[in-house]
Amino acid sequence: MKRKDIAPFLTAISGGILNPRTELDYTTPFTLLVAVVLSAQTTDIAVNKAGKTLFAAAPDPAAMVALGVAGIAAHIKSIGLWQAKAKNVFSLSRQLLELHGGEVPPGREALEALPGVGRKTANVVLNEVFGQATMAVDTHIFRLGNRTGIAPGLTPRAVEDGLMRRVPKDMLRPAHLWLILHGRYVCKARAPECWRCAGAAYCTFGPKTLLPLTQTRKDPSAVAPTGRPKKDPSAITPTGQVNREASRLGDVGTEVPARPGKT
Repeated sequence: MKRKDIAPFLTAISGGILNPRTELDYTTPFTLLVAVVLSAQTTDIAVNKAGKTLFAAAPDPAAMVALGVAGIAAHIKSIGLWQAKAKNVFSLSRQLLELHGGEVPPGREALEALPGVGRKTANVVLNEVFGQATMAVDTHIFRLGNRTGIAPGLTPRAVEDGLMRRVPKDMLRPAHLWLILHGRYVCKARAPECWRCAGAAYCTFGPKTLLPLTQTRKDPSAVAPTGRPKKDPSAITPTGQVNREASRLGDVGTEVPARPGKT
C-alpha cells in the first residue's frame, strides 16, 4: 500500500468512529489488564463471560490476591490455558500491591515486568487506558499488515514497527482498534469479505473476493465465475515465513497470539 493511501484507507475502515473502544468489558485499568491477560488464545466473548463473575468477586488487586489461585481458577475454567492464567493473575495482582500501590503502572517497562504481561498486552493497556499511540499486533493486525500491504512483516514486531513508521501520527492511537475490528468482522482470516470493505480501493490484496453464491441469489451478476471466494495468497512468501508466523499467532479465528506465557 502506498503511503499516500494509508490515511484514506484508515478513514474508510473507521466507519466514522473517531474513538473506538476495545470489545473486552472492563471498568478500571486493573480489570482491563486482567482481561487482556485472560484473552490469550481466547475470544473476547469468552473472556467477557468469565470476567463478569471474576470481577464481581475480585474487582481490585487486593481482592484478587484474597481470592487466591484456586478461587481465580474457579471463575475462568471455561477459557483456554486457565491454570497458567490463574497463576499469572494472582501473581500480577500481588506485584501491583507490593510495587505499585495497587495501581496499574503507566509505563511499558513496569507493565512488561508483571507476570503474564508481554509487549502486546502492555500496548493494549497503554493505548486503551493511558491514551498512548501504541500498536498491539494481534492475529488480526498481523494479517492485515501483510494482506493489505499497509505494513508487511515476517513477525509481529516487524508489523508493529512498520505501522508505527507509516501510519500518520494523529491516527496511530485509534488505528490500533480500527485494524483489529476490521480484521475481526470484514477482512477475515479464511476469506476477506472484499465486497463490503470500505477501504478496498486502497488495499493491494488481489484478486478481490466477490459476494459468495449463497448471498447473491437475488443478484446473480455479483457472483464470481466459480461461485466461490478466491484463495487468499496474502500470507504466502517463497519461504513460507509469513504463513508460519500467522500459524503461530493462531490466525484461524482466535483473537490473540496463542502463547501460554507473556502476550
